[in-house]
Amino acid sequence: MLNTIINTEKNFSTIEKPSQNSIMIVSVLLLVTLLPYPTLPSSVNVGIVNGAEARPHSRPYMVSIQRNNEHICGGFLVSEQFVMTAAHCFTEGERLTVVFGAHDHNNGSSRVAVNFYHIHPAFESESLLNVIMLLQLEKHVELNNNIKWISIPTKEDDIEADTVCSIAGWGSLKINGKGNNHLMETDVAVMNNTKCESKWGKKEYAASQMMCVYGDGGSCDGDSGGPLVCGDTAVGVTSFGDPEQCNSLELPEVYIKISAYLPWIKNIIGNVN
Repeated sequence: MLNTIINTEKNFSTIEKPSQNSIMIVSVLLLVTLLPYPTLPSSVNVGIVNGAEARPHSRPYMVSIQRNNEHICGGFLVSEQFVMTAAHCFTEGERLTVVFGAHDHNNGSSRVAVNFYHIHPAFESESLLNVIMLLQLEKHVELNNNIKWISIPTKEDDIEADTVCSIAGWGSLKINGKGNNHLMETDVAVMNNTKCESKWGKKEYAASQMMCVYGDGGSCDGDSGGPLVCGDTAVGVTSFGDPEQCNSLELPEVYIKISAYLPWIKNIIGNVN
């Protein structure tokens, strides 16, 4: 269990390294961002799994989290100095950078180093419970048409089952496939909590903290940490899924429910000027 949080007074080197098992699970299904977009044709086998290329800069909150200038995870800007992503996107000793304003993640308009890694104190690397993290940037990001933050929920609430949302990311087309340089997107629908719990089991799926989605398209390797966006609000963080198949029908993709963590989020962001 990882019970160390990096705050404005602690250096990133104090974080525990996630286990190899958790890294393997995480690397298999790395999820993505979502936004209110028209339904995309499921027959287009590009992208994200069964997605389509996003209109350049149509999701200005999206960021590429990179290690040694290589994309490893998605994320999204929630203020001028904070990016939200998944806790398993960071391991001890790494120095990550965040690329903003990019359609092609190799050509972002802005690259900023991460100053502090705020991992939720109850994050469990084995079970992937509470797999949420805030990256505090080295400096405030200058907002423009291509770089904007996205709203998150203001109170704890569940998204109604079958609500159509959308996801996006620079991840693979298929399991163990190559990632995309260009941002891809697809629509998904929110799954009934009881149904998702029956598929994953109570040990893996905590209904109070998580939500599932389903659809013709879905996320894959390299999409983890991106937001699930419903309407104009980021409601979830890409967490995990079936280790054998991207966008699996048997084990649906799981997202951390942002509204369940509002006190923790507000405490960190509110304490930084």
